[in-house]
Amino acid sequence: MARSPSGTPESAHLAIRLTPGASADRIDGWGVDAEGRPVLKVRVRARPIEGEANEALVKLMARTLGVPKSAVAIQRGGQSRTKILVIAGLSEDEAKACLTGL
Repeated sequence: MARSPSGTPESAHLAIRLTPGASADRIDGWGVDAEGRPVLKVRVRARPIEGEANEALVKLMARTLGVPKSAVAIQRGGQSRTKILVIAGLSEDEAKACLTGL
C-alpha cells in the first residue's frame, strides 16, 4: 500500500465523467469539464437505475487499477454524471499513470 511522507495510507481522488447505457464498459481517456478541469471519461453498459451504473463504475475502476472493489468509493456525485472517486492505497500519480494511455 502506498504511503504518504507522514506514513498514512495514500488515496487518489479522480474526477470521472460517467456515461451509462453504453454498448461496452470502457475508459475513453482524459478530457476536460466545463470549467477546464481534467476528468476521466468512462462508459458503462449499466443503466442509472438503483445505483447499477455506479456499481459498474466501481467494478471497472477496481479491475483497471488492480485494487479490490472495497478500495474504490464514490465520494461525491452519486446522482450526477460527474463524480469524484477515492481509490485507497494508490497515490494520485500512480492512479493517473495506470489510466493514461488506455
